Amino acid sequence: MKRIKLSAPRPADVLLYVGLFAAMPLMNFVLPAREPLSFALFFAALAAGAHPILAAAGYVAASAVSLSLLAALSAALQAASLLFVFALYRRKGKRAGAERFLYAAAAQLPFLFLFPHEDYALLPLSPLLTKLVLAAFILLLEVLCEGALEAIFSRIFRARLTAVELLELATVWLLLGMGILSSLGEEIFYLVALSSLLLFAVLSRSSACVPFAAVLSLPLAAETGSLIPVGAFVLYASAVLLVLPYGRGAAALALPLSVFAIALADGLYLRPPASIILFSLAVVLPSLLVALLPARLLSRAEKGLLFYREKVLPRIAVNRSRRAVAEQLYEVSALFREIESVFTEEEADRTGEQIKAKLLASLCDGCPNHGLCVREGLFGSFDKLIAVGKAKGRVNLIDLPSELSAGCTNAAGLLFALNRILAEYARMNLELETAREGRRLLARQAHGVSEILKEIALTESEEYVFSDEERRLANALAREGLLAGEIFLYGEGEHFTASITLDSRADARAVCRIAGNVLSCSLTLSEKLPLTAERSCFILKRRPALDASFGIAACTKAGETASGDTHSVLKIDERRFILALSDGMGSGEEARTVSDRTLSLLESFYKARMPSETVLSTVNSLVAYSSEETFSCLDLAAVDLDTGKADIVKIGSPAGFVLSGETLQVLEGESLPIGVLEAVRPACLRVEMKAGDFLIFMSDGVSAAFGSSSELCAYLSRIRPINPQALAEDILRVALSRYGGTAEDDMTVLTAKLTESA
Repeated sequence: MKRIKLSAPRPADVLLYVGLFAAMPLMNFVLPAREPLSFALFFAALAAGAHPILAAAGYVAASAVSLSLLAALSAALQAASLLFVFALYRRKGKRAGAERFLYAAAAQLPFLFLFPHEDYALLPLSPLLTKLVLAAFILLLEVLCEGALEAIFSRIFRARLTAVELLELATVWLLLGMGILSSLGEEIFYLVALSSLLLFAVLSRSSACVPFAAVLSLPLAAETGSLIPVGAFVLYASAVLLVLPYGRGAAALALPLSVFAIALADGLYLRPPASIILFSLAVVLPSLLVALLPARLLSRAEKGLLFYREKVLPRIAVNRSRRAVAEQLYEVSALFREIESVFTEEEADRTGEQIKAKLLASLCDGCPNHGLCVREGLFGSFDKLIAVGKAKGRVNLIDLPSELSAGCTNAAGLLFALNRILAEYARMNLELETAREGRRLLARQAHGVSEILKEIALTESEEYVFSDEERRLANALAREGLLAGEIFLYGEGEHFTASITLDSRADARAVCRIAGNVLSCSLTLSEKLPLTAERSCFILKRRPALDASFGIAACTKAGETASGDTHSVLKIDERRFILALSDGMGSGEEARTVSDRTLSLLESFYKARMPSETVLSTVNSLVAYSSEETFSCLDLAAVDLDTGKADIVKIGSPAGFVLSGETLQVLEGESLPIGVLEAVRPACLRVEMKAGDFLIFMSDGVSAAFGSSSELCAYLSRIRPINPQALAEDILRVALSRYGGTAEDDMTVLTAKLTESA
C-alpha cells in the first residue's frame, strides 16, 4: 500500500486530516452505545503512514461522543499502545507488515475490559461476549478501511478502482452514512449524498453514476429498513444523466426537481415547516454548489476522472477488426503475387522460326532451284545455320553446313541476307530485352510488396487475449507506488509489447525493471504517448540481448571538395540495424551522387522490410539504368541484436573484417560493382558476432594504402581496440601515414562494436 504522508504541511494533507477527524466521530455514532468503530479508521490510517500523534489525537477526540470517562480512558490506552508501536516503525523507516494485525488485536484489550457496558443490548449475549464479537467485527472492518483509504488517497483520481476496492468504499460509506443520519440528521445526509451524486455525474459523464447513486442510498435504506431509497436515488441519477448533454446547469436543475417530486409523493408537505425548509436547503444547495463551481476547477477534476468517462474498446472488437484487416492484407498480397506471375511469364523463343520464314520469303521463294532444294531437304539445314547466327550475331562461310555448301547455288547471297536479318533482329531484341527487364523489375517489386503485406497480415491476425500477467503486473507496479490505469499485453517473442497507462512523471527505467521482473524478460521503453497532461501510455518492448556503438572516420581525396564515399547506420527497428558503406567509382561530386543514390535506395527498401534478394537485384537495375558508366561498390551488414547474426553483402568492395579478441575474420567478395551488369550477383556471407566483437568496413582508398591484404591483416591482428570510434580513427591515421599524409583517394572507415545490452 502506498504511504499516505499526512504530516507534510500541504493543503491536500490538511484536507486529509480534516476528513479523517470528521469521519472518526461519525463512525462512533453507528451503534447504539457509541462503540468505537472509529478504531478501524484510526488503525488503517496508521498502517497507511499517517502521523501517529495526529491520528491518535483524532481517535481520542472521537471517543468524546460516548460521554463517558471510561470510554475516553479505553480509547486513550488503545491510542497510546499503537502510537508507541507505529512511532518505532516510523523512526526506523520501516512499515509494519502482517504483524500489524496482532497489534490491532492486542489493542482491543482496553475496549474489552474498560469500555462501559451498562444497558448494553446490542446482542443477546453477555456483555463480555458481545464485546468480543464486536472486537472481531472491528478487526474485520479495519481491513476494509485500509483498502478504502488506499483507494481514496492513492487511486481514485489516477486509475480505475477494482471490484474489491469499490466494495470496501461502499462498506465504509454505509457506516459513515449511518453515522451522519444518527448524529446530524437526514438533511445533512441528503446534502452530502446529493452533492456527491451531482458532482460525480458531471465529472464522469457516464452511466457509472447510477450504481454510484445506489451505493449512496445504502445508509438511508439501512436506517429505514426499506429499498425505496435505493430506487429513489437511481431515479435521481437517471434524471441527471438524461439532461446532462444539455449542460451543467440543466443537470443541476434536474436533480432538485426529481428529489422534490419524489419527496412530495412521499408526503413532504406533511412535515413541520422547519423540517421542510431544512430539507429544501439540503436539496437545493448541492445544485447551487455545482452550478457555481469555476469551470477551470471542474475541468481539472474532470481530467482526473477521465478513465471513468472513457469506454475501453472490448478486446473482442479489436480482434475482430484486426482479423478483417489481416484478411484484406492477405487478399492484396495474393493480388501482387498474381501481378508477379504475369510479369514473369516467359514468352516462347520463336525468333528462329521467324528468321527462317523471312529468309525463305526474301531469298528462296523466287529462286529457280527452290523445288530442288525442297526435294533434297536443304531447308532443314537452315535451322542449324540460324542457330549459329543467333549465338554469334552473324555468320560466314565456315558456318555453312556441308549440305548447304554443296547444294545451295547462292550461298553468298544466303549469308548476306541472313546477316542482314540477324542485324535487324538484334536491334529488335535489344528493345525487347529492355522491355523484359522492365517487366522483371516490376515483378520483383510486386514480389517484395506481396511479402511485406503477408508479414503485416501475419502480425495483424494475432489476437489479443486476456492475461493473468496483467493483473500481477498491476499489483507489482502498485507496490512500488506506480498506479496503472490500464495494462495491455500482447504479442510473442520479439513482437511482445506491453502498453501501460501511468502518471507521466513515472520513471521509465523503474517501469521497465518492474515489468521485466513480473514477465521474466528484459524490457525497454519503445514509446511514451501522452494521453492527458498528467497521464501517458508507456509502450515497452522486449530488450534485445545486444547493443551496438559505431565509429566513422573519413578523409576526402586531396584536391576534391566532395568525397565519393558515403555511409549509413540505419535502425530498422528495436532489434535490427544496417551498417553500409558505398564507394562511388572515382571521386568528386559525380561519384558521391552515385554512392548517395545507392545508399538511399537501399535504406528505403530495407525500411519497407523488402526481402534482401529483391532489394539487391532491384537497386542494381535502377542504378544501371539511371546513369551511364558510373558504378558503386557496396559493403552492407544487416545485424540482428537478439542473436548477433550479421548478414554481410559485398559488391565490388575491398575486404571487410570481424575482429573478435585476438581472432581476425576476413570478409571478401568477388562480385562486380553495382551497375556494371544488369544482374548483379552479390557476395553474401553470414557471420555470428558476440559481445565485444568489432565489424570493420573500409573503402578502397584505405585498403590500397596498405599495399597488400597481408599487411592490412597483420596490422589489424596486432591492435586491441576498445572504442569503435577510436578504432576507425586509428585505421585512417595509419593509412594516411602510408600515403605520406596526403590522401590519394577518398578514404572512409566505418566500424561497429557489439556490447551486452544494459
